[in-house]
Amino acid sequence: MTSALFDHSDTVLEDLPDSVRERILAVQEKAGFIPNVFLALARRPAEFNAFFDYHDAIMKRDSETLSVADREMIVVVVSALSRCQYCVVAHGALLRIYTKDPLIADRVAINHRKTDLSDRQRAMLDYAERVALESDRIGPADHARLIEVGFSDEDVWDITAITAFFGLSNRLANALGMLPNTEFFSMGR
Repeated sequence: MTSALFDHSDTVLEDLPDSVRERILAVQEKAGFIPNVFLALARRPAEFNAFFDYHDAIMKRDSETLSVADREMIVVVVSALSRCQYCVVAHGALLRIYTKDPLIADRVAINHRKTDLSDRQRAMLDYAERVALESDRIGPADHARLIEVGFSDEDVWDITAITAFFGLSNRLANALGMLPNTEFFSMGR
């Protein structure tokens, strides 16, 4: 349960700056609902814009070798490590949609090592886990492993950035008590 300070149930879209309102309405049009994270972060428009600009820069960046599904899989694993219910559920829904696999999000959230994944995906998720839990111990051998399984230097940067960004996002969602919209639970099933 959230405190009144973080309650966004009374957010009035018309009262928000144009940049925030337009982004929220675009997401609502595409998804059919407004994800709670948008309303929660709308209380601080400058931070809202910075957060979603960086989110889009790392999650929507063109790559020949790191797919949208790969990116969502990283988010689910990192969010599970942080025990972030909001992000596991929301990004799990996106992962199910992008992979057309109704079970994958639950499996990788619980234990990606016991999930039927390619060596490439397993290396990616092992690396993301290491960034999330022990980034101070990462060295050239960790990067070389990713290159060995087919990732580029840019992909290594992206995997690292996605992991770090969702460490921030998970902590915000957890500490502020953001709950996933009920719509996420059935998406892609």
